[in-house]
This record gives sequence, C-alpha cells and structure tokens, in this order.
Amino acid sequence: MNQPGSPLSADNTSIMAQMIQRLPLSDTHFRRISELIYQRAGIVLADHKREMVYNRLVRRLRILGLNDFGSYMALLESDSNSPEWQAFINALTTNLTAFFREAHHFPILAEHARSRPNNYSVWSTAASTGEEPYSIAMTLSEALGPRMASCRIQASDIDTQVLEKATAGVYRLEELRTLSPQQLQKFFLKGTGPHSGLVRVRPELAQMVAFQQLNLLANQWQLNGPFDAIFCRNVMIYFDKETQEKILRRFVPLLKPGGLMFAGHSENFSQISREFYLRGQTVYGLAKER
Repeated sequence: MNQPGSPLSADNTSIMAQMIQRLPLSDTHFRRISELIYQRAGIVLADHKREMVYNRLVRRLRILGLNDFGSYMALLESDSNSPEWQAFINALTTNLTAFFREAHHFPILAEHARSRPNNYSVWSTAASTGEEPYSIAMTLSEALGPRMASCRIQASDIDTQVLEKATAGVYRLEELRTLSPQQLQKFFLKGTGPHSGLVRVRPELAQMVAFQQLNLLANQWQLNGPFDAIFCRNVMIYFDKETQEKILRRFVPLLKPGGLMFAGHSENFSQISREFYLRGQTVYGLAKER
C-alpha cells in the first residue's frame, strides 16, 4: 500500500493534477486552429466558439499525451496526411440532427418524387448520424411503394465518426419520437434484452442509402449525379459567403431539370447565389428554369 509522501504517491498526485489542470489556449493558437479548420473544411470559427474549441480539442491532447496546444498544432502541421487531421475535423464539426427535422420538407419531397419518372435520386450532403437520409428513405418508400426499388439515396458527411453511427443504423428509442407507431414498426427493429431501448434500421430501408465520407471543399466529389433533389440543410451557416457561393455553383450541374434544393430554416440560397430561386419555404429550384 502506498504511503503518503512516497514517490509513487507523489507521481500519482502529479498525474491527477495534470489531468484536471486547464491547459491555456492562447489567442495565437485559437487563430491558428481557426485558420486550419477553415482551410481543411471551410468552417468559420467565430470568437464565441473559443470555449467549444477548447473543450473538444483538449480531449485530443489528453489522448495524445500532449501538454499544450502548440505541440498539437506542430503535430498537425508536421504531416499534411496525418490521420490526426480527420480527428481534428471530427472534433470541430457540429452534428445537430433529428428524424424528420424541418418536417415541412418531406411532404414536398414525396409529392415531387411521385411526379417524376423512375430512378429518383437524392443527395443528403450532411448526413451526420443518418437521421436525415433515413427520413428521406422512409418518405420515398411511403410515397412510391414498389417504385422505391429504383431510387438512389447518397448520403455524405465530412465527419467519419458520425458516418459510423449512420451506417450502423442503431438509435435510442427516444430519438424516434417524431415517428408514427406505423413508421416505427415498418422501418425499425426493436432491441431486446441487453439491447432494450435501442432500435436498428431494418435492412430493407438501410439498403436504400449509400453512405460516404465527403468534404464539400474537396476539388472533386465522387458522386453518381445528377440528382432529383439535394438536401443541404444547416450546412451553409458554417461557411463564409465566398465558400457558400462556390459550393452552390457546384450544385447546379448536379441537379436534374426541375430538381429541388432543400435548405435549412436560417439559410437563403437565392440571396447567396443567382443560380437559385425560392420555390417554397426553404425549397429552391434552378433560376434558369424559372
């Protein structure tokens, strides 16, 4: 048994103190972190995000055994292909999502799909943990019935961690509170025993969605477009105007004639780009087709 004041006890005390000590995040390091995440992912970090940045990245420092943010910056910048870059991006991306979030979009999607030919295709550009693309899949399944077999849903995200959960398709039952009992029974399997309180997306729904890692700032997007509908909701708010315009221009050739763009409630694509016009509540079409 360790005695108070023994070397081993002192070492343990020192380790514990280091674990709970708040590491300083200097203005210089915060600015550099902001520059790096902007360069890699286009995300703009305002000053009020400083505490969030600290809380998320300090976990990486602890895992890596680093004692200051300068060492972490040096680690990143020493190798532009280091896998730590993905961990850095994963830590600083925000993933707020829910099943049938911004519910008014889904009846519009259903009506649009019914009016279009077979092979209806959708791209969910920020799939997060899967709630949005699975909501799209449920909507199209209910709207099209057997025609759903010819549909394609591509779902992408920059964050590899959330894509793992999306691909697994396992959720807490409470996360499905916006679903009807009929949808819950039709599209999900309830866990039992040690998995009680969890649900899994049924295989027939899961196979409708293809997940992939994709950075909207990448020079090339590996996609099987064009699409009848593109969901880009609550994404543009993290970019500056120049980046927003660039991304929206790249969406244009990926949208089929008569296709729809779905935006978040606080986004206005027609104010960002002349390529789009407002067709309904946060729903856009191509301006050249107006």
